[in-house]
Amino acid sequence: MRILRTPDEMHAACAQRKREGKRIGLVPTMGALHEGHLSLVRAARAQSDVVAASIFVNPLQFGPTEDLAKYPRQFERDRELLDAEGCELLFAPKAKDMYPPGATTFVEVAGLSERLDGQSRPGHFRGVTTVVSKLFHVVEPDVAFFGQKDAAQVAIIRKMVADQNFPVRIVVCPIVREKDGLAMSSRNAYLDPLQRKQATVLHRALMRVQALADTGEQSAAKLVEAGKQVIAEEPGARLDYFEAVNWETLEPVADISGEALIAVAAWIATTRLIDNVVLLGVGTSKGLTIRPS
Repeated sequence: MRILRTPDEMHAACAQRKREGKRIGLVPTMGALHEGHLSLVRAARAQSDVVAASIFVNPLQFGPTEDLAKYPRQFERDRELLDAEGCELLFAPKAKDMYPPGATTFVEVAGLSERLDGQSRPGHFRGVTTVVSKLFHVVEPDVAFFGQKDAAQVAIIRKMVADQNFPVRIVVCPIVREKDGLAMSSRNAYLDPLQRKQATVLHRALMRVQALADTGEQSAAKLVEAGKQVIAEEPGARLDYFEAVNWETLEPVADISGEALIAVAAWIATTRLIDNVVLLGVGTSKGLTIRPS
């Protein structure tokens, strides 16, 4: 596996592979890799000739009071994991190389970026779309792989790709969970044993919604209220949002007669976690791979 440190180096390495007629799959990450990230790498390996991954803790997507300074950084471990999974090109730039002094250009998807996580993390999605846009220009991937756990991010990136005519297909892979249902996240490392147990409330709330939908309940308001009640019963959790939205537009839905994203964000102590499930109108959940991009 080659490690490339600057955008020019990475672009040259990817361009060479493309001249050889190879199909490039990109897995963008912020490092601190877990099985969820590795599942994306395996999907990329299955659907492309060359797997390219990035590790970059993007300062633009962190607010002034968020966890940029303490975000877990485990480069050597991450490098070994990616190498073992067959990643061929690893892009690991510094912030000064991604955002040269004086850089003032941003990419923003208006409207969608203010919904769900964008409500409580102003500017977060502008940081996400700016860095993903830069990665798409540097790598020029044929396919890019993202996880369903970041469903709002997926919707926004898909909209950016469509609006800006990026020649890349977006593949969304299912959420990978611990045995007790907790969605895998790099931020889970912040949790102590008690908080780790409390964090399962997000998944339990979604499963309560799923169970109600399975009985035929289609009212979004009733499903959301049931999920909120589960969160309220866990004293260690503080709810940010619990919403039923269209998974493409992120706009609220009145019922789940069509495809609906049930999304939750909550704080466990000082750690903010997210999770979701997609309902297809008859109580059946499915990942966001239901439509190709």
